[in-house]
This record gives sequence, C-alpha cells and structure tokens, in this order.
Amino acid sequence: MEKAVKKKATKASLSAVAIMKAYKKHLLTEGSQPKSVFVFMEHLNEEEEEFYKYFSSFEAIDAELWKSFAERTIKAIKSDKAYNGYGAREKMLAFLFTLVEVLKKDRSYVKLTFKRPDKPELVPAWLRDFKKEFDAFSMEVIEEGIGSEEIVKRPILSERYYDGLWLQILFIISFWLKDTSKGFERTDAAIEKSANLSFELMGRGPLDLMLDFGKFLYQNR
Repeated sequence: MEKAVKKKATKASLSAVAIMKAYKKHLLTEGSQPKSVFVFMEHLNEEEEEFYKYFSSFEAIDAELWKSFAERTIKAIKSDKAYNGYGAREKMLAFLFTLVEVLKKDRSYVKLTFKRPDKPELVPAWLRDFKKEFDAFSMEVIEEGIGSEEIVKRPILSERYYDGLWLQILFIISFWLKDTSKGFERTDAAIEKSANLSFELMGRGPLDLMLDFGKFLYQNR
C-alpha cells in the first residue's frame, strides 16, 4: 500500500502540450472531437481533472492552437531583418503569405476545425484569440500606413479598416482550403490580389479626389 502511494505521488502530471497533441491526433484520426473529456482522458490513462488544470473544453484547445498560428506567423515575419523597412501593404502581404506557410503544416487540422458545422458566426469562439492577435497586428500596420499616408484616415471608416482585413483573412483561408493548384499557386495569386485591393480601397482613390475637388470648388466659388 505504501509503495502504491509513493508511485502515485511521484507520477508526473500530463502537460498542456501533451493534452493538445493527443487531442489533435484524435481529431485527425477519428475526424471528430472525443465523445467527452472523461473518455478522452481515460484513453490517456489519466483522471478527468487533469484536463481541467489547463483547459475548460475541447474548444479551448482549438482556441489555443489557432492562437499559436497567429503568434508563430507574427514572430516569423518580425524576426526578418527586412520587415522594418516594409511599407504597410508589404507587411500585410508578409503576414498573409507566412500565415499560409504556417497553416500548411497543420492543413488537415485546419480543414477539420475551419469547416466545422457550427452555428453561423463571423468569429467562432475558437477563432477569437486568433482574431485578437491579428487585430492587434493589423491595427499596428494601419496606424503606420496612415502615418506614411499609404492609408487615408477617414471619419468613422478608418476606425473599422481592421474589420475589412479580418474578412480578407477568412477569405484567404477558405480559398486556400479549396485550392487544388500545384503548390497552392492560386492562393498566392489570391493573396496578392486581395491585399492590393484592400490597400487600394484604404488608400487615396477616385472618391477622395472627387471630394477634394468638390471642397476646392466650394472654397473658390
């Protein structure tokens, strides 16, 4: 009895990384989430309470995994010495291209979670932390773009630019998951075209020129 107690006391707790790895493996091999936390932990020969030391649900694991995609992407692009010399458009392009490279390593997992038939939501719970990371990055880029006049500051509208960039992220991931071209060449083209369009819309365009001209005519009537 004494030996059994000692054995239990010295048993190492399952780490958060180990739980995430086991969960992802189950998801990829079974095609769906485990039936319950109890069943999942039983397969790992662990008590259910070990799971709750780190996560409140399977969705919380998904949220952590998706957050890591954004963190790894931002870390990768900012560690490039050339990054600080980029303009706003180039920084966003770097993020989008690098994100796809990061997601490629977990494409099967991304496909299973991103296409999960949840209730329709613009930002599902498991994507919220990913979005927070991306929003912070995109706001930083937008601010720099406004400072360099690459992006035009407009009343009310400029405060919601990051929402448009978020829709761009959803579009790129969806496009990539459906892309059957060699080396995902079409996704590369989609990234470039969508980013260029976004920055054309946020930049100085025909509408701004018309407004300036109207203002000039009014002041010189």
